[in-house]
Amino acid sequence: MKKIFMFITFLLTLASITYSQLNVVTTYPYIADIVQRVGKEKVQVTALARGDYNPHVIVPKPSYIAKLRKADLLIINGAQLEIGWLPPILKQANNGTIQPGEKGFLDLASRVHLIEVPKNVSREMGDVHPEGNPHFCLSPDNIPVIATAIAQKLSELDPANASAYEANKTVFLKLWEQKASQWQKAMEPLKGTKVIEYHKIFDYFIQHFGLSLAGTVEPLPGIPPTTKHVAEVEQTITRDRIRFILQDVYNPKDASQYLAQRTGAKLLVLPHDVGAVKEAADIIALFDEIVRRITQ
Repeated sequence: MKKIFMFITFLLTLASITYSQLNVVTTYPYIADIVQRVGKEKVQVTALARGDYNPHVIVPKPSYIAKLRKADLLIINGAQLEIGWLPPILKQANNGTIQPGEKGFLDLASRVHLIEVPKNVSREMGDVHPEGNPHFCLSPDNIPVIATAIAQKLSELDPANASAYEANKTVFLKLWEQKASQWQKAMEPLKGTKVIEYHKIFDYFIQHFGLSLAGTVEPLPGIPPTTKHVAEVEQTITRDRIRFILQDVYNPKDASQYLAQRTGAKLLVLPHDVGAVKEAADIIALFDEIVRRITQ
């Protein structure tokens, strides 16, 4: 009887711990991974999109609405990266707590410095984001800013565990600093190297590590390459002796493969988010894998 009582007490305690967790929903896996590192057992976190998806074009599912409806906190990338898919399902979720401007909402783009902010925006410019390039998670400098913003928001919603969130963040940032130093050392010999990228997704990475972007396979953001433009890019690669063509995992590879075959430039298919390739299992592994593929 005593053992049964102890077992029931254990189950009730476990249920209490589970119940007290903050239910966090993120738009992308990289955010979820950082939330888990900062929140640990205090949070239950779910990412809506998969890492191998095109982050601009996510097909909403009914399950997304259900997850948003139950969330205590929604964390988005922002800079209009989710503009094409999140607003309708967020409205349908009918959860006032996680609406923009509310306590249970965090827009990470508002915490970082965005590059490539256009002075004017028109359809003639392609799918340009008016707030700037939204792929800021690919700069190692921005991850500590993101982790700090997440720790602050978790502490705001759950002040009783604020010290735990701060301690977890500190441990993560110490590890991040060590890894960032390793990546910098590995990339140093490539400083100044000219590259072409398919889509403007690796710009923060390129800028951080001192690479030089010589052009894109897309004539404009989100616009498929034309025969004329590909020919122009081929001339650029040959003339400037471009070493690498950087390609994401979700866009068509035909044009990049053609250019690599024609010019001898090395085509590198790089992950852009946690889970984009199997090796990129978490935020640290994501950068490990990008650096490995470029430097190998």
